[in-house]
Amino acid sequence: MPAVAVSLSALLQDAARRLSAGLGLDARAARLEARVLAGLALGRDAAWLIAHEPEPVSSRAGTGFADLLGRRLAGEPVAYLRGEQEFFGRSFQVDSAVLIPRPETELLVETALAALPAGRAARVLDLGTGSGALALTLALERPGWEIHASDASAAALATARRNARRLGAARVRFWAGDWWQAVAGVKFFDMVLSNPPYVAEDDPHLAALAHEPRMALVAPDAGRAALAAIIAGAPAHLAPGGWLWLEHGWEQGLWCREMLVRAGFGRVSTRPDGAGLERISGGQRMSE
Repeated sequence: MPAVAVSLSALLQDAARRLSAGLGLDARAARLEARVLAGLALGRDAAWLIAHEPEPVSSRAGTGFADLLGRRLAGEPVAYLRGEQEFFGRSFQVDSAVLIPRPETELLVETALAALPAGRAARVLDLGTGSGALALTLALERPGWEIHASDASAAALATARRNARRLGAARVRFWAGDWWQAVAGVKFFDMVLSNPPYVAEDDPHLAALAHEPRMALVAPDAGRAALAAIIAGAPAHLAPGGWLWLEHGWEQGLWCREMLVRAGFGRVSTRPDGAGLERISGGQRMSE
């Protein structure tokens, strides 16, 4: 007896139930994720899915949907399944080599755009660029700026370069290496931005981030080691009056401000994210 064809509606309902039970999603979030997975499996948009819910799904599409659902239930982020993530109104390709860009990191972009006048030339560095979200966004928002981006991961740089080609930001210069070592021969920057690893090695939330690259998330010394290295090396790479802005954990703001002051920065401040949590700190290198 031939197998009974299953309707798209039935697949969505079953997937939403399993996502809710397996990942603890509320009903609305589970339904939305089920539709995203179905759209990926069928190559269709949301409007098409709504219009064709009563119709049967082919065995090939059903198998593809089941594979995606299994990966999602295993904790793989939707952005990796989709292969892209929106950041500052643009779509960036993402894969397991790079951290998924978060909405709160857009605060770094907003701060950078406000720190320097739009009409002036500037040399700007994104340390630990990952997907290139920060560097490429600034290159596209400020075509007159000279943008540099570095990363210690060759795979991450490959992803960033692909995004540069896709988005038309070919002028960005990429450097391989760990923090300041990557740009040892380049001086001086008018602004440096970074979203470095700042999660402690024993943080209980790491289990939920297991599919993202650990080197982009975790740092020794309670998550402070990368932040400390960047702050310590910044004065030697910033032009007088240049800015350094760093994303950090919500409980690291006071520590970052103290470190910036010790390194000789002035106009030190911390800015909160949309949830009101201390999210980025920075300061200005004082003139000699």
